[in-house]
Amino acid sequence: MPTSPHRPPAAAPAAPAAPAGIPAAAGIGLRAVHFEALTRTLPPVAWLEIHPENYLGGGAPLAYLAKARAQYPVSMHGVGLSLGSVDGVDAAHLARLAALARRIEPGLISEHVAWSVHQGTYFNDLLPLPYTEESLAAVCRNIAAVQEAFGRPILVENASTYLQFAHSTIAEPDFLRELTIRTGCGLLLDVNNVYVSCRNHGWDADAYLDALAGAPVGEIHLAGHAENRVGDRVIRIDDHGSPVAAPVWALYRRALELFGPVPTLIEWDTAIPPLAELLAEADRAQALLTEVLRRADAA
Repeated sequence: MPTSPHRPPAAAPAAPAAPAGIPAAAGIGLRAVHFEALTRTLPPVAWLEIHPENYLGGGAPLAYLAKARAQYPVSMHGVGLSLGSVDGVDAAHLARLAALARRIEPGLISEHVAWSVHQGTYFNDLLPLPYTEESLAAVCRNIAAVQEAFGRPILVENASTYLQFAHSTIAEPDFLRELTIRTGCGLLLDVNNVYVSCRNHGWDADAYLDALAGAPVGEIHLAGHAENRVGDRVIRIDDHGSPVAAPVWALYRRALELFGPVPTLIEWDTAIPPLAELLAEADRAQALLTEVLRRADAA
């Protein structure tokens, strides 16, 4: 990772408190393939996360969401706000998201530190940005606009990356921390993305977490990833299509030791398994959370 400019360390703000209903417990993503089974059986999972863009068209998806919301706390995890765009946030899209938030009253709202829109062209991916003072200022402006629209702090997530910009001057963890200091937002720490990016770029994952110690982490994501061989290299791809890998579980345990128990989500978006398998992954995360909570109570 690039070295940050030398400056006195600034104190990170306290983590935004999770509104009532989003506990420091394991949740799962609400996906269309599980709509019927979940709303019929009501499994004992602590909370659900949605991608709000999937519900803006109304119809059956929104009806299922309303049924699920009546039984579970829900968080909104956006994928289309393009916080890294120098053009700013799409005001019409943001207004639709804010209207959905007023309707379902999510416990947490989050988005990625990435970009996916440029001059009206939308890309079906979360693209990386250079870590510079210029991009930092642009992302801060966009976060401020989003927080004003929602009327609350949001969480921002570290996206997985597959390339670095030669002109970056700020290390990724320092960039994320600075966003929290300048805007009052919190962090959604995607532990799988930390592992994927660190393995792809030759960074030290433990050092990455250490650099965020004391930062306002309000949620953690866990997911599976793929390994693709390109020539003599293995590239890790954050595809959310398999169980959480063993080294990611180990990194999650370390994150809990650093940041304490926070809401933790199991993401599974491709090759989605039966609901029971997804719930079993959430149970594994819950066991680690419970272990940390017990140690804290005993201290």
